[in-house]
Amino acid sequence: MNPAYACRDHVFDVPLDHSSPSGPRIQVFAREVADPARADEKLPWLLFLQGGPGGKSPRPSAGSPSWLDRALRTHRVLLLDQRGTGRSTPVTARAAARFTDPARLAAYLTHFRADSIVADAEHIRRRLCGDEPWETLGQSYGGFLTLTYLSMAPHGLRACYIAGGLPGLTATADDVYARTYPRVRDRVLEHYDRYPDDARLLRRLAGLLAAREVRLPDGDRLTVRRLRSLGLCLGMGDGFERLHWLLDEALDADGEPTDTFLHQVAALTGFTDNPLYAVLQEPLYGQGRTPTAWAASRALANRAEFAEDADPLLLTAEMVFPWMFREIAGLRPFAGAADLLAHRDSWQPLYDPARLAANDVPVAAVVYHDDIYVDAELSLRTAREVGSVRTWVTNEWEHDGIRADGERVLSRLMDLAAGRA
Repeated sequence: MNPAYACRDHVFDVPLDHSSPSGPRIQVFAREVADPARADEKLPWLLFLQGGPGGKSPRPSAGSPSWLDRALRTHRVLLLDQRGTGRSTPVTARAAARFTDPARLAAYLTHFRADSIVADAEHIRRRLCGDEPWETLGQSYGGFLTLTYLSMAPHGLRACYIAGGLPGLTATADDVYARTYPRVRDRVLEHYDRYPDDARLLRRLAGLLAAREVRLPDGDRLTVRRLRSLGLCLGMGDGFERLHWLLDEALDADGEPTDTFLHQVAALTGFTDNPLYAVLQEPLYGQGRTPTAWAASRALANRAEFAEDADPLLLTAEMVFPWMFREIAGLRPFAGAADLLAHRDSWQPLYDPARLAANDVPVAAVVYHDDIYVDAELSLRTAREVGSVRTWVTNEWEHDGIRADGERVLSRLMDLAAGRA
């Protein structure tokens, strides 16, 4: 037990498919956290919905996550490992490899989207709170989950706080990537303006990787396209520095990639801890009968400035491509299923526009003006289409305000929802 917090672990047995309660079941884990001085008090619940997809909830330590201490002054917090993550019957490469039929694995994975996560949350709320509604804090993808929650079970919610995650209600994966690539291009060029030597170093690394095989510690080949996926970090406030200092130790005195660099690249791009991030990145936009059909890959093919031989070399960011499931060890067991999901044309809708328009649950959302992951224009359009939403637009942070200054962000969101700001 962390002495800074009073913690209690919960494990819930839930149906894999909530529409078939007598079918297979999985476990969902959640950690209850309270201020030790108030642990015996009856406090309102705050459910934390982690970003992702495929991200487990944070493990609390003193002062981290930075929003937690603020929340515990007034609430009892539930840190949910969304199904398939952390201790919630995890979906890992090893688990996927047990499926000998890609179609069976694909069918299994359809039960790990927002609608199923919300059904889990409602099951848990009834167990912990009875008929009492609770509040939610959704980070990034957690905001997408919040809109699904408001569509499916608004009676379970007292107030919702969203940090950088208002989705376009009708936006397809194609719509999202049409907006994403220009923002990523601009962010990479901004990095090169700050660190001009990094542009030359990345072009040098790309030339080396194109000329011969370089293997990562797990045996995967480091290709130019895998190198470019390091751009994922540029959406965070410290992303420029994280990338710069990674590249600072990329080559040794003989011009060879260092073991330190290769180890870090493997960890950053291997999806070992969160394969669902890659598997569900595009299916989370699936609604109705339109397949996502590898939207990021199709969009990339039409952007000459992102060609591997273009100069400067542009990195990619929150995009998932078919090659990843062939070339990355942690994703190979998902390859056949991922392709079936990409071509699936029978997705259940995740948002109910009519119900959201009539929403009366207070919602406060911070929209990061320069966010390269979640388009600000789409976010603000959604805010206009959903009832009882108040927005706070800022360029003080990138995508990570709740991580960088959680005390301030959560306090402001609570004040907005309560009408104090």
